[in-house]
Amino acid sequence: MYGEIITIGDELTSGRTLNLNARYAAGRLTACGLKVKRITSVGDNYPMVAEALNRAIGESRFVIVTGGLGSTEDDRTSEIVAKALQRPLCLDRDMFRLIQKHVKDMGVDLTPSLEKMAWMPDGARILSPEGHACGFCLVEKGIRLYFLPGVPEQMRYLLDRVVIPELLSLWPTEAIHTRIIKVFGLREPDLSEIFKQIEDKTGHVLVGFYLHFPEIHITLSLKGEDQVSVTGELERVDKEISELLGPYIFARGEETLEEVVGTLLREAGLKVAVAESCTGGLIGHRITGVAGSSDYFQGGIICYSNRAKVKLLGVKEDTLSHHGAVSDPTARQMALGVRRALESDLGIAVTGIAGPSSGTEEKPVGTVFIGLAAGGEVFSRQYRFWGGRGQIKLQSATMALDWIRRYVRGDPFLPGV
Repeated sequence: MYGEIITIGDELTSGRTLNLNARYAAGRLTACGLKVKRITSVGDNYPMVAEALNRAIGESRFVIVTGGLGSTEDDRTSEIVAKALQRPLCLDRDMFRLIQKHVKDMGVDLTPSLEKMAWMPDGARILSPEGHACGFCLVEKGIRLYFLPGVPEQMRYLLDRVVIPELLSLWPTEAIHTRIIKVFGLREPDLSEIFKQIEDKTGHVLVGFYLHFPEIHITLSLKGEDQVSVTGELERVDKEISELLGPYIFARGEETLEEVVGTLLREAGLKVAVAESCTGGLIGHRITGVAGSSDYFQGGIICYSNRAKVKLLGVKEDTLSHHGAVSDPTARQMALGVRRALESDLGIAVTGIAGPSSGTEEKPVGTVFIGLAAGGEVFSRQYRFWGGRGQIKLQSATMALDWIRRYVRGDPFLPGV
């Protein structure tokens, strides 16, 4: 069954934002046996959206449109679609009630910009009656049109929980079995080169790479009605990949890195404490996002200033004056200090330059040191991360969690610079 993806937003056509939604949707649809014949990106412009939409209606059985469903002034998808399909905009009572409940729970006023999210083309059906994400469906000339938000998390939620199950119920395909292998520490080009070693061993299993920054998720998909043989074939290819990638693989399926770390710490009977500078509490936030983390998480100290590093963690002033806050000795002393202060088995520390300023030729933006104190040993390493401030913080926090995972498992840390 053929379909089409249309992504809307000036930020996409200008290059300011990567079109991750199109890539994710195409990968998920293809893995489920639903073919994507075309992907189109257009700006927040009526003629372009109308042209793309009407062309898709004439050539595809289903169309997935993302973007422009929010409350800001440039979120005009509902208005544009209503005009393009010659349908009046109508107030959807169910959506309006969800918005009213949301503003009441949040203690804010119901503004016209929020109310406009409840106005949809006549005949629209909201996709999430529980209000988890805004989105609606229309049927035009027998073609199903799904309009999803541009926020990646919301788009993926509706696509996976609502849209794909509905499409498969309408157009059953041969059963497709999938599994996900999660990897950290390798780039997509690296993976492509590595996979050349087994490209003649994957048989009919379809292998795909999908970036979930800073992770890469490898999907294995195989059609077949015989559950035993399909599972066996997926296991075979999974084993081949595992032998290639080893400890770069940190999880499978829906399990997250922080969940894996928590399980390992609990099974080993170890407790961890974190000292964070450039990550500003992100590591502790991710650890405590897992239910039951109090079993193994002692706590964290956010020590952003040099004074805080000295007073709270016992970092030596000589160390800071001679080596700087972003240095190997400082990371080591931070890890030792937090382990001692919070009486934990492991102490993990991160200090770096998240940018966009404060970098130097010797220590450019993205320079990050990680330290780990465990038993009678202290480990440290320097890394260089790329991207904006948020991306550098995310990579730093992920690397710190991966250090804990690798230490408990007895695997080597990822090499630094």
